[in-house]
Amino acid sequence: MNNTWKIYMLTMISFLIGTSQFVIVGILDKVAASASVSVATAGQLITAFALASAIGTPIVMVATAKMDQRRQLLLALTIFLLGIVSTLALPGFGFLMASRVILGIGTGVFVVTAYAITASLASPGHQGEAMSNISMGFSASLVFGVPIGRVITAAYDWQAIFWGIGFFSLLGSLAVARLLPATSGEMPTPLGKQFALLKKPTIAAALGMTFFVFISYSVVNTYITPFLAALRPMSEQELSSILFALGIASLLGSKLGGFLADRIGITPTLIGSMVIQAIALVFVSVAEGSIILTILSIMLWATSVWTFGLTQSFNIVSLAPAASGIMLSLNSSFVQLGFAAGAGIGGIAVGSSSIMIVSWIGAASVIVALCIAAVSFSFSRLRYQPCGD
Repeated sequence: MNNTWKIYMLTMISFLIGTSQFVIVGILDKVAASASVSVATAGQLITAFALASAIGTPIVMVATAKMDQRRQLLLALTIFLLGIVSTLALPGFGFLMASRVILGIGTGVFVVTAYAITASLASPGHQGEAMSNISMGFSASLVFGVPIGRVITAAYDWQAIFWGIGFFSLLGSLAVARLLPATSGEMPTPLGKQFALLKKPTIAAALGMTFFVFISYSVVNTYITPFLAALRPMSEQELSSILFALGIASLLGSKLGGFLADRIGITPTLIGSMVIQAIALVFVSVAEGSIILTILSIMLWATSVWTFGLTQSFNIVSLAPAASGIMLSLNSSFVQLGFAAGAGIGGIAVGSSSIMIVSWIGAASVIVALCIAAVSFSFSRLRYQPCGD
C-alpha cells in the first residue's frame, strides 16, 4: 500500500473517531431516556469527553514520548476501543460518563498522533494538504455521522451506533498495526513550556476568543436536538435532515474561512464571523414563531462558527510561527475546554429554565469573544504603529 492510501486509511479512522464524539449531540434525548436522566444531565457527557480530551491528551503524549508513532496510534485506538466496550457493556449513567472520559482521551491522542504520522507520510511540500485529509474526516463526521446516527437510533437503538463504530475501529487498528511503518516523531514540548506561552497577552487573548466562541457553539449545539424539537413537533426524518443540513453548513464554513482569510485577511474574517454568529443567535431567540427562519438562522450560525474555527487556526499560528505545533495544540485544548464549559453551562441553564435560553447564552458568549478581539486587535495595532515625532 502506498502512502496516499495509508493517509486515506487514517482519514476513514478519523471519521469513525469524530463520529463517536459528535454523534451524541444528535441522539442526546434518546441517551437521556435510556439512562433515565434529564436531557440537561445527559449533556454533561459532552463536558466529560471534552475535558478528558483537553486535559488528558497532553499528559498522555508527554508520558509516551519515547514510543514510536505507530505504537502511540495503536495505544490511542486501544484506549478508544476500551471506551467503546465500556459504553456497550457497563450499565448506568455513571459508567457511561466514565466511558466518555476514556473515549475523550483516546480521541485526543489519536488526533495529535494521526496529524504527525500523516505529515511524515506525505511527500515534501504536500504535508498541509495531507493533514487536511484528517481534518476532513472529522468534518465528514459532522456532515454524515450525526444524521446517520439519528437514523440508526430511530430504527434500532443508540447503542447500535457504537457497535458499528467499535467494529470498524477494530478493523482500523489491525490495518494500522499491519500497514503503517514504525516512525519516531519529534519529542513533545514539555507542559511548562506550553503554559509559558499563555503569559503573552496577544496569545492569551486569542485563546480566550477560541474559548468563548466554542462555549457559544457548545451551549447551542449540545442541546440542538431538544431545541429543534421544542420549536414544533417533527418526524425523525425531518430532524435527521436538519442535522444533515447543519453538517453541510459546518463544512461550507471551513471552506469559506480559508477563502475569506486569503481575500480579505484574517482579522476581518474573524470579526465578521463573530458578528454574524451573534446576530444569528439573537434572531433565533426572537423568531421562535417561524420554523423556517429559525432553521436558516441556525445554519448561518453554524457556517459562521466554522468559518471562525479555520481562520483562528491561521491566526494562532501567525502569533508564534516558530512554535506552530504548540500553538495549534493549545488552541485545540481551548476548543475542547469551550466544548466542556458550554455543555456544562447549558445543562445548568436548561435544568433551571427553558431550552430556548441556550441561544441567548450562546449570543452572550460570542459577544464576550468579540470584546476580547476588539481589545486585542486594537492593542496590536497600537503596539506596532510607528511613533511620530
